[in-house]
Amino acid sequence: MVHPSQPLLAETLKTAKSEALADWSTLELAQALAERLAIAPHDWHRLKGHRPSRAKAELASAMVYLLSDRPEEALAHLQQASGWLDRSISAPPCPSHGNH
Repeated sequence: MVHPSQPLLAETLKTAKSEALADWSTLELAQALAERLAIAPHDWHRLKGHRPSRAKAELASAMVYLLSDRPEEALAHLQQASGWLDRSISAPPCPSHGNH
């Protein structure tokens, strides 16, 4: 059984998040998303070939560049994201570990 206060709490949290995000610029939101989706150094070997993770990171970077009025860089990252999704690109071998 759902406690009567649970929907109210969920709505209150949703409203608080929306109000907090309203203070951020579109560029700041895109930068936060790009940071969230970037592959951390400690996850690099595990995720370097994970196509969805790589595409998400590239797409978020493309948004940051586009919002920064740098369309050429945005297009390059968009093409990288597309390449990860359509399998036209693959992860290169790790330079410090050979083919890992």
